[in-house]
Order: sequence, then C-alpha cells, then structure tokens
Amino acid sequence: MTKHSLGRAACRAAAGIAAVLFMSGTAMAESYRTMSCSELWYERNAIYADNGYCFKTAKARRVFGSACFPPYGKLSRSEQKEVDAIRRWERRKDCL
Repeated sequence: MTKHSLGRAACRAAAGIAAVLFMSGTAMAESYRTMSCSELWYERNAIYADNGYCFKTAKARRVFGSACFPPYGKLSRSEQKEVDAIRRWERRKDCL
C-alpha cells in the first residue's frame, strides 16, 4: 500500500466512524442551529475532504491537508443535501 492510499484509507475509516457517531435528519439540523460559523465551515468542508476535494484556500489546506484523491470532491446526493443544509445555516447566521 502506498502512502497516498493509506491516507485515503484513513480518511474513509474516519468518515465511517463519524457517520456512525453523527446524528441524522432533524437531529443534525438542530445541531447545525447551535453551531458557530467556524463549526459550520468545518462540517461542510469535512464532507468535501472525505471525498478527496483539492482545497485551494490556505485555511482549508491547513485544516484538511493538501492531498486530494478520487472522486476529487464529487458528492453523493445525500452528501450534497447535507452541504446544502449547512450552507443554509451559514446564510441564516451571516457566515458567508
């Protein structure tokens, strides 16, 4: 296994653990209501990071690293809905 594939495996394992621990649906939306702008930013970008997005901003690269991998940030339908929900909360809180 290469160093790069180990990174992907670790990201996917962490994402799986996070998915088990995280709430879904209404409970998660309620959780977003109480999050700060920084927390919302992190949650949204963590979804992209789990999917190998190539971050361009210095802040995101510091937090999530500069390695990217397939599918290069392409989200599933449910992940896109989650990102959209987070963005709605970011707009409500004037984070964006």
